Parts: sequence; structure tokens; C-alpha cells
Amino acid sequence: MKIGDQVRFLSEKGGGRVVGFQKGGIVVVEDEDGFEIPMAQTDVVVVGEEDYDTGRMILAKAASQSNENAQVRSVKSMLNEKAEPVENDVEEEPDYSKVTFRAPVEERKGGNRLSAYLAYVPLDAKNISQCQFECYLVNDSNYFLQYAIFLAEGNSWTLQYQGEIEPNTKEFLADVGREELNALGRVEVQLLAYKKDKPFVLKPAIDVQLRIDPIKFFKLHTFKENDFFEQPALLYSVVENDVVARPLVIDPKELKKRLAGGAGKESSRQENVKREPQKRKGDEDVVVVDLHADELLDTTEGMSASDILSYQLEVFRRKLAEYKNKRGQRLIFIHGKGEGVLRHALINDLNYRYKQYTYQDASFQEYGYGATQVTIK
Repeated sequence: MKIGDQVRFLSEKGGGRVVGFQKGGIVVVEDEDGFEIPMAQTDVVVVGEEDYDTGRMILAKAASQSNENAQVRSVKSMLNEKAEPVENDVEEEPDYSKVTFRAPVEERKGGNRLSAYLAYVPLDAKNISQCQFECYLVNDSNYFLQYAIFLAEGNSWTLQYQGEIEPNTKEFLADVGREELNALGRVEVQLLAYKKDKPFVLKPAIDVQLRIDPIKFFKLHTFKENDFFEQPALLYSVVENDVVARPLVIDPKELKKRLAGGAGKESSRQENVKREPQKRKGDEDVVVVDLHADELLDTTEGMSASDILSYQLEVFRRKLAEYKNKRGQRLIFIHGKGEGVLRHALINDLNYRYKQYTYQDASFQEYGYGATQVTIK
């Protein structure tokens, strides 16, 4: 072995050209990168140029395969890393806030006539005396409706619900419990109808007062099959086929005109106009209350004569309670002649429950037959 010989290592990969010798049998080998490597003479072997090149090719090939395997492993590792779920990596939901497209409103034939209802649906029809009710506003027309619904509190009103309801839809307003029924009393519904992005026939603004009768909520037959709910519901008409629901109040002069004579009274009952106590012009101390059943109730179907009489007396007592602190107040209760059952019941109450009040027959010229005047003392 001499300087310049090509050698390769026995105990490890590599080799090179001998460039020197050191004490202790150490051979200094220069590899192909120019680094001098001291190796024990027993760990190197002289090779021919061809043998060395072949060995170098084998070593290079092995190294190349090792690199390729490393790259393959690296790619697999990268794929595995992507496949592994990342903790707390929540997939973001698409942002629809900038989407402005809306499908055009589908109109139905006959829907250009306004129809709207206040609806009450029992949550458990089999237990009608105990269950709660869902209150809805139903828009059965091709118009958008801007609505405001108010609840009477004495002589004041409170806004309960407000919003916009789309054509041919119903909107849930609230759950109503049994304890809330008596507080409903009078409800005011105001509607403004319009269409969007198209011409339309202008409709007048609607302003209707409804009387919500608590007694109806205790009678299963008052909840009817309908086109809007799968179960029976109690519907109060606000407007139907462009005809606004009958008003809750009527002018006293009109009341007087209708009550003058039997024909007038019959006409009044046929028109079935609800009346709320209202003061007559020129006589601010008088409040008129019509106790006819068809004036107080939308329907008496399923109610016995006793049920109707009980409700009439309830209205009578409620009005006396309303004005109990207003001394000198005169109230005219119109009960009609009939068989005199209602008048007898009123007189009985006045004699035993309201002894402090005075009463007398009301003026025939003003109110016709069948009216009693009560004065608060």
C-alpha cells in the first residue's frame, strides 16, 4: 500500500485515495469530497480503479434508493398529516349574509282580496279545560301585511305585537295560558297591505277591534276545522275577502235609531253589530251597554240558555265594577223584552248584590222597550 493507491473501507461505507501514513499503523485517506480521514491500516483495502468505481456506483445507488425511500416516506407522512383531524378545527359555515337573491312571492288565484285572521290553537284539544293555546296571525292573501296588535287596559292600550307577515303565511305570536285569557278582553288589530317590486291595487288601512271571549276557550265545539292548521282552531276574522270585520263599537245615535220599534231592533240583530259602551253626545254621564247575546258573542252554537245568561250577567257585573268609583255615573243596560229572564236576573242582582245603586226603566223615547238605567251612588 502506497500513497496514491485507491482504497475502500472495510468496517464502514466509503473510501478514497491514500495521501499519507501516521504512526501506529494509521492510513490517511482523502475521500471524494477532499476530506482526510485517518483509518487503521487493517480497515482499508487497496482496490483497482474499476473496482473502486463499481463500489462507488453501488454506494451511490444505495444512497439514491435511500433518498427516494425517504422522499416517499416524506410524502406519505405529509398525506397522513393532512388526513389527521386537528383539534378545535371547526369547519367554517358559509357566509350567506351577502346573499341578496330572494325567490319571487308565489301568488295564488283569488289572493288579491285581503283575508286575515287572529287564530288560537289548543296545544292539547283532549284537555281543553286545562291546556294552553298558541296565538297566530294568518295572512290569507297575496299582499304583505305590516301589522300592529294592541291590548286594552282600561281606557289605555298596550302594543303587544308588531311586524311584517309575508303573503299566504301564518306567523306565531305567543303562547297564551289560561290565566291570561281574562286579560285579553278587547284586542285592536291594525293592518297595512302592500306588494313589493310590482304594481298593485291599493287597499285601505285596516283598524279593527275584536272582543276575545274567554268562555269560548272552555268549549271544544268553538274550535273548528280550517284550512290553515291541521287541528281545529278558534279564528277571529280581521278582514275577509276585502270585507273588514264588524266594528266593536257603534254610535249611540245609530243604536237609538235601530232600537226604535220592533223592526229596527230586528234589523240590528240581523246585522249583528257588536257594541261597546259609549257615551252619547250631549249627555256625557250616560254609558250604553247592549246585553243581547248576538251582540256580545260571535256565535252561541253549543251554548245552553244558562251559559248565555251567565255570560250576560258577567258583562253586567264587570261594567258595574268598572264604574263603581264614579259617583253619579249612569249606565243603560239594553236587555230587550223577550220573556224577561235577563231583566229579572239584572233586577235580582241590583236588589241583592248592588243595593247601594238605584235603578229604573230607561227612557223609551231614547232606547225603546227593554232597557234599564242604573245610577252609581
